[in-house]
Amino acid sequence: MNRLLCGDALRIVPTFDEASLDAVITDPPYSSGGTFRGDRMQTTTKKYQLTGTSKTYSDFSGDNRDGRSWAFWSTLWMSDCFRVLKTGCPIVVFSDWRMLPLCTDALQAAGFVWRGIAVWDKTEAARPDKGRFRAQAEYLVWGSKGPMAVDRLDGAETRCLPGVFRAIVRQDDKFHLTGKPTNLMRQVVKICAPGGTILDPFMGSGSTGKAAQLEGYPFVGIDLSQHNVDIAQARINGKTLPSSTPTLFTSDPSPTGYEI
Repeated sequence: MNRLLCGDALRIVPTFDEASLDAVITDPPYSSGGTFRGDRMQTTTKKYQLTGTSKTYSDFSGDNRDGRSWAFWSTLWMSDCFRVLKTGCPIVVFSDWRMLPLCTDALQAAGFVWRGIAVWDKTEAARPDKGRFRAQAEYLVWGSKGPMAVDRLDGAETRCLPGVFRAIVRQDDKFHLTGKPTNLMRQVVKICAPGGTILDPFMGSGSTGKAAQLEGYPFVGIDLSQHNVDIAQARINGKTLPSSTPTLFTSDPSPTGYEI
């Protein structure tokens, strides 16, 4: 059974039972997109929308914190996730290079054992920067709630997951301004024990949920935008969504959801 909920993760996750979930895999707002605070205060479309793309996305909330407040906020929601995870289970949090040090600090402040960083190689299709190194990578900060035994896989073949994931962003698979590729997430969710329930407290358009569904994992997703919840529900149910017309996202934090 999958559950998709609309609302603030800081209010919803505390209502979950303690030690009831098997993994947290999420892509929170980075509050990045610039070197200076003034850059970060721009709208998300100005920070992240590439010109000439076939889709248009509206702004999303929660992406304008400075470094200190972002780290404090991240520690809060990660602490909630720590409580609801079973002992030994993993957490994976996406980050860009600017927020990487703060993300690793918040992970440990919340109580997790920091176990490393994996790399998402966005390929040479990533935004060019002439005369400089291409901004081609984002990062997966990961850890666990205490010791992380290999036998948590319950007899399944022990998997050695890659430390670098190479996956291109395809427009026909993108329904959110910062959406991650489904094929990328299908590899990432395998950090969870087979059959375990995965929580994504910042679900967006549901790429993690879609990947979990394809790989046989129950999924719990949360997002502030009801429209995003609707998109995620349609994707997880296997419905075909338009890929050539503009997609406008709005924020509607009404407390509704789906059980699929």
